[in-house]
Amino acid sequence: MVSVLIFSCQYLDDYSGSPISVPPQLVLKENIQYELPFEVLTTIDNDVEIRNGGYGSGATAHPTKKGMFYAITDRGPNTNFLEGKKFPVSDFTPRIGLFSIRSNAEIVLEKEILLKNPSGTPISGIPNPEGKGATGEIPYDLEGNQLPFDDFGLDSEGIVAMHDGTFWVSDEYGPHIVHYSDQGVELERISPIGVNEGNGGRKIPAVFAKRRPNRGMEGLAITPNEKTLVGIMQSTLYNPVTIRTDLTRILTFDLTTGKTKQFLYRQEGANLSNSEIVGLSSSEFLVIERDGNFSGNGIAQKHIYKIDISEATDVTGDDISAEFGLLIENKTIEESTWEEIEAAGIVPVKKQLIADLVEKTGYLHDKLEGIWLIDDHTLGCINDDDFAVFDENGDGIIEQKILPGTSQKNDASSLYMIRVHF
Repeated sequence: MVSVLIFSCQYLDDYSGSPISVPPQLVLKENIQYELPFEVLTTIDNDVEIRNGGYGSGATAHPTKKGMFYAITDRGPNTNFLEGKKFPVSDFTPRIGLFSIRSNAEIVLEKEILLKNPSGTPISGIPNPEGKGATGEIPYDLEGNQLPFDDFGLDSEGIVAMHDGTFWVSDEYGPHIVHYSDQGVELERISPIGVNEGNGGRKIPAVFAKRRPNRGMEGLAITPNEKTLVGIMQSTLYNPVTIRTDLTRILTFDLTTGKTKQFLYRQEGANLSNSEIVGLSSSEFLVIERDGNFSGNGIAQKHIYKIDISEATDVTGDDISAEFGLLIENKTIEESTWEEIEAAGIVPVKKQLIADLVEKTGYLHDKLEGIWLIDDHTLGCINDDDFAVFDENGDGIIEQKILPGTSQKNDASSLYMIRVHF
């Protein structure tokens, strides 16, 4: 029997620490899929629908409005093609959506905020050129023609909503951390050394430019006092090559001083992804650690961990401009074994499993990527549906993204409400 959640409890006000009551009439069922609204952008060969869904690359609570959350898209529909990516809707603009939940459990898209460059022109999700955050990916249109790069293009993944109405967004290109106005206009872009100078010297350490293509800063959080941004990389850096694939880096960025710190996160196995981080306190966070599998095809991992960075070692080193970051016996951290890291006195963040989405919900989706923190025992979990398309064989042929074991049910960005204890 499915239980019913009546949210008459408290919403976490991440700014003042004072709780905000959630409307008591808001009724949702626990562990049940609620699809986010979408429209069809276009239909291509073989009746494949490309949907203006895609909301789920990151999510965050509205800082003041009850029962509302923001979710963000990534760069737009794309598939692998030659040495880069094919963009079948190449003029798609990454965007933030504001969602509300009505008393009948209907999810409503209240408004969309298109991301724009500093002059107010909508950006695209097309990769950056060399010197601006390039990943080496070449962009192509639906017909296979090469597209021009976009200086301000963003593969947006993490989102933070501030009390002043502005947003911070992290991405997978630079990686960049970008500050946007309440209208989506870029106010500041913070990137690794040598990228987008001229913002008062505020930079991400140079080693973060060693991110792998499509494996950048997947999650972004803010501490409750809104003083420190905290980002997490999706996967192990190419630093200079990837020796192992179970280590990621967490970055803290003090918004007042611009100072940064770095901490290591040890994944449970090889080739997993950290795709979200949410702030609980100045040192405690929730983190998604997942694989890319569908549970309909067999074993899948969609875990949420509580982590604590208070006793972890800052591995920034003395020089944030160092290309390879802190070294251990002349080897990069990514080249070192966990035994060598431990022997160097480096302690990774502590972690504790608090939720297994497959066990709780039978989670059918491959990409768990967003967490809406509702209160101290309730989370809204959101997946990225890739605009309902994917490229199963890596040959550039765009196909409908179907959930295995569902009788041809299209994937859709969806909300699942779960009970947790942390």
